[in-house]
Amino acid sequence: MEIKAVLFDVDGTLIDSEKIYNRCWRAAAKEFGCPLTAEHALALRSLDRRLAAQRFLEWFGDPALYPAVRRRRTELMAKETEKEPPRAKPGVEVLMERLEKRGIAAAAVTASPEKRARESLDAVGIGRFVPIILSTERVERGKPFPDVYLFACAALGLRPGECLAVEDSPNGLKSAHDAGCRTVMIPDLTPYGEDVGEIADLHFESLEDLARSGIF
Repeated sequence: MEIKAVLFDVDGTLIDSEKIYNRCWRAAAKEFGCPLTAEHALALRSLDRRLAAQRFLEWFGDPALYPAVRRRRTELMAKETEKEPPRAKPGVEVLMERLEKRGIAAAAVTASPEKRARESLDAVGIGRFVPIILSTERVERGKPFPDVYLFACAALGLRPGECLAVEDSPNGLKSAHDAGCRTVMIPDLTPYGEDVGEIADLHFESLEDLARSGIF
């Protein structure tokens, strides 16, 4: 089936920001006496808030911790990104220009609020390539549930099989895969491995490799 749209995750896929999120999750948790590890923080990427709250409860046994740590993480993120602004991931412009030439739509499908995602994309100079941003704010359940990808396909007037989803995390890949989209993993903090082999149809090391792969 012809690919008519490419749906991109934002953090870790289009923008090199996940390392900052990971650091801020751990720093915020430390302020509350929580031994949140880098692996814990990776598990929280793009994760539905209710599932994230459940994870925190399982890990630390206090239902009040997740909202408190999350608020503090947001504050720390604002400070960190002011000091160390994230950059666009390598290959974004090459890929987006190829999609434009082929007449293939590009949209962002993100767990971040749409306003924040727009500001982030504009700040790294690639907002012009992504005119449509669709957030888990618009659906009942976030990633790894398929809701946001089903919503995105419907909003674009396309069938899931006509859309290619590009993700860096297992949570995002599962969301897209279960919605029926074709999936690509571009590793960021999590390397490609057997744990995602069943939900990643394709795997490339960079967005530039995807652009030059010949699938468009």
